[in-house]
Order: sequence, then structure tokens, then C-alpha cells
Amino acid sequence: MSWSIGYDSDHDRDIGYGVPAVCDHPGCNNEIDRGLSHVCGGEPYGGEHGCGLFFCEEHLFFDDGLPQLCERCCDGGEPFDKKPDSIEWMEWKLTHPSWRRWREENKERHLILREEFCKAFAARQAAIYSKKDSIQ
Repeated sequence: MSWSIGYDSDHDRDIGYGVPAVCDHPGCNNEIDRGLSHVCGGEPYGGEHGCGLFFCEEHLFFDDGLPQLCERCCDGGEPFDKKPDSIEWMEWKLTHPSWRRWREENKERHLILREEFCKAFAARQAAIYSKKDSIQ
């Protein structure tokens, strides 16, 4: 069985090593994928010990024979908030022919994804132009 692309109904998001993402740790923007090597708990949906969110190697820890865990799960705390899909992943779902059927069968979710993509893209463009303005 391949974990290239799947769906996590607990977190309402696409998962798998074929899904580009950023680390779910607050303030971290390291690029990762949503594969098993980045999931808190080391198993789909987090297994028995993890929250099922995805983290870079800086924010996953190994302790006491347990699977890889984020700091909140190591401490027994509440999970971090999940981050939205990456712009690259949203664009892929919105434009790639392999996702055409999904777009046709999920019209409402498709429209929501388009709105989220437009907001994220506009925010990224604003940040780029803001940096350019501060340099000049």
C-alpha cells in the first residue's frame, strides 16, 4: 500500500509523502511533506501516542521507546493548531488533470479551496512586494 496521497478525516486534510507542506509547529516554516516520516506518532493519524500533525526534524522527538512525537505530545499537552495547505498543494489540486474528478465531485470544497488559494497567494505576493519596498 502506498502512502503517496491519502486523506485524514480527523484533521480534514490530505496526507502522504506526495503532499508538500510546512511544519505544523507555530512559527516554523520548514518545508516538509505529510508522509509518515514527519507525522507525530509515526503512524497514520498519529497512532496511539501522537496527535497526527506533521513536523520537521527539529520539532519531532524520540523518548522512552515511543515513536516520534512533537513537544506537546511528549509533555501530554493539547495538540498545536494545524496549518493550512501549502500554496503549491492547493494549486496542484486546483489545476492538475489528475484532480479533475475530485473537483467535479466536490464542487463546494473546490470553491472553498479556490478562495483559500486566492487569499494565500495574495498574502504571499504582498509579503514579496513588502520586502522589495523595504530594500529600496
